[in-house]
This record gives sequence, C-alpha cells and structure tokens, in this order.
Amino acid sequence: MAQMKFMCDAERCIECNGCVTACKNANETDWGIQRRRVVTLNDGQPEEVSISVACMHCDDAPCMAVCPTDCFYKTDDGIVLHDKDLCIGCGYCLYACPFGAPQFPQQNAFGERGKMDKCTFCAGGPAETKEEEFQKYGANRIEEGKLPLCAEMCSTKALLAGDAQEVADIFRQRVVRRGHPDGGWSGNQRRERQQTRAGQPDVSMADSLAYDAARQG
Repeated sequence: MAQMKFMCDAERCIECNGCVTACKNANETDWGIQRRRVVTLNDGQPEEVSISVACMHCDDAPCMAVCPTDCFYKTDDGIVLHDKDLCIGCGYCLYACPFGAPQFPQQNAFGERGKMDKCTFCAGGPAETKEEEFQKYGANRIEEGKLPLCAEMCSTKALLAGDAQEVADIFRQRVVRRGHPDGGWSGNQRRERQQTRAGQPDVSMADSLAYDAARQG
C-alpha cells in the first residue's frame, strides 16, 4: 500500500504562493483558514530559501496522540484525517504539531474558536454525502485518482506529492543531476559558502552531512 507524503524541494521553490492559492480554490476554506503557506527563511539574504508547508501527514502524528476526543485517524495510505463532529476546538493539536498545520476559523479563546481545520491531502473526510464532505473538508481528489491540487499547480514542481518512495526517488534523481558528488548535500555553492562562514568542516565528511541535513530540516 502506498504511503502518501508531501515534500518541498527548497532549491526549486520561488515563493510564488501558487500552492497556497490552489489549495484555497480547491477547498473553498473559510476566511482565516490557510491550510498551506509558504515560509521564507533568511529573507533578503544570499542564503534565502523558501518552503511550502502544510500538514505533513506524519507516520507517528503528535496531533493524534494529544487529541482528547480521538477525532484524528489515519487512512490505509497514510493520510491523517479528522472528524469535525468529534472536534471540540481545544487546540491541543496546534500545540503538538511542529508544522503549525491545525487552523481555527476564529481568534477567540480555545474552545470558542470553532472546529479545527487542516490539510487533508485533498482526501476529504467522514461525511454521509459528497456535499457534506466538501462543505466540511473540501475536495476529495484522491478518490478521483488525482493528487492534491497544490502539488499539481506548482509551477516549478518544487512541491511533490504522492507515494513516499516515488517522491524520494524523484528528489534523489534531482540531487544527482545537480552535480552533487555524493548525491547528497555537497556541491551546493550557497550552502558551502554558508558553512565556510560558520567554520563548519568539509561537507564530504559524514558528520558534516548529518549536521547539514539536520540543520536544513
């Protein structure tokens, strides 16, 4: 069974916010709900980098662990969904999520913000009718054999979505084609300049690779 995942190639993201707009259009979310956003690090600096962020549908999702009503569940293909009829808007999931994925329609105290909303990987959610499903959770493109619209509309194909193994294979091929000698983290001039300024050791060393991968996330 395929395990569906997102991955953003930071070397390709141009901060156009096309993925954000596509998500909003596909799911017609309420005002104030932004399931996907683009985050820019080191804005205006030579090492500036942007990534598209949403629910990452974790293998061991912390939101599922802390929810007092057990409104979260995982599909067979690894997509983390939730039942809005069980959600009480307590906000525990927001505090637990490292990506800030849970969204709330109002800015009042927790418990008064309304039902939590988040990225569904365009897989809908529990409902009795298609109309109810769309109203609560947005589009169910997975059922139609399609990928999330955010990934399909990405102009540079920085945002990848699909089976985790296939996504990893695509990224691995890109890394090799970029001329990285080790097929991993070296060979990127921007990253090497940054490491030189920081006094880090040669990136060909295993310890340096592990450091760079952890620092870049």
